[in-house]
Amino acid sequence: MSVRNEIKAQIVRAGFTMQEVVDLLHDEYGWSDSVSNLSAKLQRESIRYKEVMELADVLGYDLVWKRRER
Repeated sequence: MSVRNEIKAQIVRAGFTMQEVVDLLHDEYGWSDSVSNLSAKLQRESIRYKEVMELADVLGYDLVWKRRER
């Protein structure tokens, strides 16, 4: 699954719209309040790790690194 599709799926699973997420990111972290800016980052797959962490935070998720079972 692409980064774009994975993140969009997580937004929907969390019960948010893109506009709601952008509003939260703007309020919490000072992101641009434009949905098109977030959409472009997802489309280009140019979103930074820090931004993914902030996105997960506003969605109510913790990102956890887990070592694979061998």
